[in-house]
Amino acid sequence: MIDKTTTAPVDGLATVLGATGDLVAAVRHDQWSSPTPCPEWTVRELVNHLVLGNRLFTGILRGEAAVPPGALDPKVRDALGDDPAATYRRAAAELLGAFRQPGVLERVFEVPVGPVPGIAAVHLRAVEELVHGWDLAQATGQQPRFPDDLVEQGLEFTRGKLADVPPDRSPFAPPRPVPGHASPLDRLAALLGRAIEPPR
Repeated sequence: MIDKTTTAPVDGLATVLGATGDLVAAVRHDQWSSPTPCPEWTVRELVNHLVLGNRLFTGILRGEAAVPPGALDPKVRDALGDDPAATYRRAAAELLGAFRQPGVLERVFEVPVGPVPGIAAVHLRAVEELVHGWDLAQATGQQPRFPDDLVEQGLEFTRGKLADVPPDRSPFAPPRPVPGHASPLDRLAALLGRAIEPPR
């Protein structure tokens, strides 16, 4: 019998990765150099950062990689090649395969924010994809299709764990105010430093 308590978080990550992959696939040719809500990154650099992050975690989970300085800096190297959407999908599939290895969710791994159990690493990647998916959607005029229940899980995880991350290792900016009736995704984006514009 399959244990849903251990497969459900990875299945949720698969859904989030799939939705982000759809956003990447819909980026127009003329949008790759466009600015994003991450002030120093273009659309291409943002997607590159996600691919680098997924590959880094895949290596960590497989015991093949440490966390070198600048490992997630998209300006250091371009991993996207000529087909960013296909590259993103491959990196996502490899990450999911690594998370689905027996015993991974119970082991502790050294990731960029410090040592965490595998189950927390799943949530870290999901939150990273959700927030940068929001960034990508904002930059390219798309509507992200993340299920609200998965975003709410990301919010709950982030609220519970944000205080545990040392300030010098936090990958996100301080929380920002959020307008009333904001969507779960907007609330998560604001919690992780994004400015949310009220509806006009």
